[in-house]
Amino acid sequence: MIFEEIKLLLIEKFGAEVIVGEETGGLQPALLIAPGQITGVCLELRNNANTYFDFLSSLTGVDYGIEAKRFGVVYHLASIPFQTQLTLKASVENNRDLNDLPTFPSITSVYRTADWHEREAYDLTGIFFEGHPDLRRILLPDDWEGFPLRKDYKTAEYYKGIKID
Repeated sequence: MIFEEIKLLLIEKFGAEVIVGEETGGLQPALLIAPGQITGVCLELRNNANTYFDFLSSLTGVDYGIEAKRFGVVYHLASIPFQTQLTLKASVENNRDLNDLPTFPSITSVYRTADWHEREAYDLTGIFFEGHPDLRRILLPDDWEGFPLRKDYKTAEYYKGIKID
């Protein structure tokens, strides 16, 4: 299926509000999905015989900047039998308060590989994935403060007495 056919399939299944926009100017077009619908969309794209996106190749957390007050997740799906790829994006506004993390539904129930991808996005950008079976740091120590890929992150001078360059 081509991009437009996938878009129409999702609108037919979930309604027009499932797609909040699209990006067609880059190397690979992307559908902007309503964040609360991402799990259902991924499940449909995986299970539908016409799309069969059976592989989550990447999931990335994005900080859109201090002024934008927006965080997002980019999902790269692939259909191995159909030799095609699809990019989905979801984003939410967030006040950047470390006690109120941006939240997205987990897709670990659809793609098991999302487990580690979501943990990495949580660890580095502070995106919380609701329903994740074991959301904890994966790259940094458990007592690390902050999220290093946030645009407003300030690197500590020392960690446990060791100077950080």
